[in-house]
Amino acid sequence: MAGTAVEGLTLGELETNCWIVSDGRGGPLVVIDPAGEPDVLIEALRGRAVSVVVLTHGHFDHLGAASAVLAATGAPLFVHSADAAAVTNAAANGGLVFGFDAVAPAPDRELEDGDVVAAGALRLEVLHTPGHTPGSICLYDADGGPHLFSGDTLFAGSVGRTDFPGGDAREMRASVGRLAALPAETLVHPGHGPDTTIAREARTNFFWPRA
Repeated sequence: MAGTAVEGLTLGELETNCWIVSDGRGGPLVVIDPAGEPDVLIEALRGRAVSVVVLTHGHFDHLGAASAVLAATGAPLFVHSADAAAVTNAAANGGLVFGFDAVAPAPDRELEDGDVVAAGALRLEVLHTPGHTPGSICLYDADGGPHLFSGDTLFAGSVGRTDFPGGDAREMRASVGRLAALPAETLVHPGHGPDTTIAREARTNFFWPRA
């Protein structure tokens, strides 16, 4: 059986990871966090069908190419309901603080915990993991990996910042605790930096819950 196919691009001024995911059987793509450099991203799609574009949260550095990709592919945009308003507003999405005016269109669907993003045989479960933003999510692929697309909730050796507006350290601890229950072999694809695994984070991450 073919496993999930994962392609990664690092895009934009903040070196954000964009993930292009499919079922590995020729099914349509899911684009996670179209961060910037739309020409580079659209070229990487190579004209393949895109089922949906998903934002792991509403910060500007994860959505800079969203408008261009949506226009080029006709795909809908999904984001968690708690971050839905932020994506259309450069003040709310943090861009103006850093001198960027990136915004995305209003989402076509507002996600909630437990929803499933489907594309061909690919099934990505929405895990609501607030802490970095109120609407931060991870996308979990139990069947084709397992894979976790963790946005800015979990990084190799760290977790997302909670000192931005809408951040909450208590919620981040709870979210990381939820991720700690995933299988140890889960391959984690974060919003910034290198891949990791749940097992590695359990051994090395200072923020990991301890018994």
